[in-house]
Amino acid sequence: MNAAHEHVLQRLHLQIIVEVERRGSLTAAADALSLTQSALSHSIKKLEKQLGALIWVRDGRQLCLTQTGRYLHSLAGRVLPQLSLAEDHLGQFSAGVRGTLRVGMECHPCYQWMLNVTDPYLRAYPDVDIDVIQKFQFGGLDALLNHEIDMLVTPDPVFKPGLQFEPVFDYEQVLVVSDQHRLSANDWVTPEDLQSEILISYPVPLERLDIYRSFFTPAGFLPALHKRIETTDMILQMVSCARGVAALPRWLAERYAASMSLTVLRLGQSGIGKQIHLGMRKVDASVDYIAGFVDLARSMENSVEA
Repeated sequence: MNAAHEHVLQRLHLQIIVEVERRGSLTAAADALSLTQSALSHSIKKLEKQLGALIWVRDGRQLCLTQTGRYLHSLAGRVLPQLSLAEDHLGQFSAGVRGTLRVGMECHPCYQWMLNVTDPYLRAYPDVDIDVIQKFQFGGLDALLNHEIDMLVTPDPVFKPGLQFEPVFDYEQVLVVSDQHRLSANDWVTPEDLQSEILISYPVPLERLDIYRSFFTPAGFLPALHKRIETTDMILQMVSCARGVAALPRWLAERYAASMSLTVLRLGQSGIGKQIHLGMRKVDASVDYIAGFVDLARSMENSVEA
């Protein structure tokens, strides 16, 4: 490396670039970083001089990243989370804590499943904390690759270099209807049976819903109407009041069925089988409290179904 370029790039430079893009101005970025605008501008001008390239150009009152700036912004998105993670771990080690398991949830029902595993895990690992990060719902893969989470709970693993996914829980996706529904006497339903129905689901893209991918779309049918609702309780309340039907994991549907006058039906004669997977970075898979979570999750399958 050229000696003139040693130690040119600092963490503060990356933080400044991220904050300026996030907040839209040097003044707002300086406030967010507890810097004076003069200090922030001086730091960036010095970096630009050392790099021999501009980071921003002005377009009227707007700052636009140059090619160099875009590269540094992308680099900051990868590097800053890893530095923060390293600092968190070092702080935990110095405090005598083994670590924090940061779990991203990529499906709404997975959160209900997670609650069954959390209590025994915390008892088994008293010096490990769990941080469940729901902001990564339906976008957890990038969070895992960028070191923003340590584990991803998902029914739809995407296998990428450096990642591994472990199946821990088998379940069946089923249809839930009111006990008074015209189909409630059936054992299973066809896509054609639901052409006139209102389907209620969590607010996720259609391509991520198993009832579309594995049931409606292959058969060439669609429900009459599709409504999206955030919470499981509200979805099932609507179904119980004959306002629609919903597709949920069998273990979750049966937990509510008796108390809410619901009937659980198979989707197709053979049903739709699914698995919950735990995704992690391969380099972390042997960390004892991560491997321990996987082992415990597998051992909990029967109790979750019960």
